[in-house]
Amino acid sequence: MVARRVLLLHVAAVVVAATCVRLGFWQLDRLEQRRAFNALVRAREAMPVEPVGRLLGPEGGPVAASYRRAWAEGRYDPRHEVLLFGRALDGRPGSHVLTPLLLPDGRALVVDRGWVPLDVEEAPVDRAAPPAGEVRVEGILLPPESEDPAALAGTRMDRVSLTALSRRLPYALLPLYLELRRQEPPPGPLPRPAPPPELTEGPHLSYAVQWFLFAGVAVGVYVALLRRELRGAPTDAAGAAGRPTGVP
Repeated sequence: MVARRVLLLHVAAVVVAATCVRLGFWQLDRLEQRRAFNALVRAREAMPVEPVGRLLGPEGGPVAASYRRAWAEGRYDPRHEVLLFGRALDGRPGSHVLTPLLLPDGRALVVDRGWVPLDVEEAPVDRAAPPAGEVRVEGILLPPESEDPAALAGTRMDRVSLTALSRRLPYALLPLYLELRRQEPPPGPLPRPAPPPELTEGPHLSYAVQWFLFAGVAVGVYVALLRRELRGAPTDAAGAAGRPTGVP
């Protein structure tokens, strides 16, 4: 009976400790991925500003153009503007305004023009109307956050889904959208430009340390229980040997 308990204790300790160690190394791998991604974004943002058409042309593409600084010229189409809700700025709840920019080749580039407060519920946003004429925009090209065609409900969406937007538009969309940094003519007080995304390493290192500590705790508990089992084994055996046959 004691040998069986000890065997089960061995198995449980190995499984728990190995699982914790594996999760710790998984978090370290996630950390390296995050660091590599941050380095890629910083390197691309440091590259020269290029026209959108060149970055997304035959020699480029959405993968190579993601997180690059780009510029484009065209006319905004506020009739097909939507709100990206659930986006805070300086602790204040609100939405981002996504407006298609009609390009000379007939396609459109979705531009995240910035933040508006929560009391703005419908698009197009009167208090944040774009210029009516030709504009030049400059910003960061970003990949869509989702491909879900159901991300858009009315004039509101919770994730940037160019797939959902394209189903409502009478023209084709570029595969990336632009987070606005500069515009000529300059924008008004609203929308307020979104700050650049913060490139952090996330909680992966602390999570890895926690998993390794859990593995150490599992080993410590295993040693303590094993010692208790081994201390009790001789007593149990002696008691069993000293009992008369047939006496429970």
